[in-house]
Amino acid sequence: MSDRQDEDTEIAAFLRGLHRRGIRDPAVLRAMELVPRALFVEPGLRRHAYDDVALPIACGQTISQPSLVAEMTEALQVTAGHRVLEVGTGSGYQAAILSHLAADVVTVDRYRSLVAEAQVRFQELGLRNVSALVADGRGGMPSRAPYDRIMVTAATREVPPALFEQLRIDGLLVAPVGDPASVQDLTRYAKGVDGISATRLCAVRFVPLLEGVSARL
Repeated sequence: MSDRQDEDTEIAAFLRGLHRRGIRDPAVLRAMELVPRALFVEPGLRRHAYDDVALPIACGQTISQPSLVAEMTEALQVTAGHRVLEVGTGSGYQAAILSHLAADVVTVDRYRSLVAEAQVRFQELGLRNVSALVADGRGGMPSRAPYDRIMVTAATREVPPALFEQLRIDGLLVAPVGDPASVQDLTRYAKGVDGISATRLCAVRFVPLLEGVSARL
């Protein structure tokens, strides 16, 4: 069997695994199929790229397990006309998935090296609707606001007010909320004319959302 056939077989098994874990949105499954996760994983761990596990990346961060990436993406209910903000670029994998669903994706991270590496990956994949920027994610990216959807991929005790301010009316925000040192609740917030409503989705564990921009990395 050729390398290409091996890869096709691996991806087919990967997609079947996502379906077994409850991912049903065809657009989300197609996006997961189109983005080569191996490109976003450290070279020494690429044999695990399509395993349903979180893996370490640079700067003490992680790339989430694929089923959680898919679940968060499905919960955000992104459509083709949406502008999306992602807080916590990491490897860039989640932003790449979102780029196949949204009109425009803005992703921010406090680590310059992670942003630079993600930019290279986006260019290699020809993703022209993604902008990766260095910023304090707690403040969002007001110069590109408002956003139809916001995804936070780091744990926070409460959603920073600036993110709700940058979310459109009728917009959705998904974030892991709770003690960054423990288990958090993945929560979806809906912004309406009368305020914000919250729905708990599941228990998760993410690295913490830190304040400021890294001075060295």
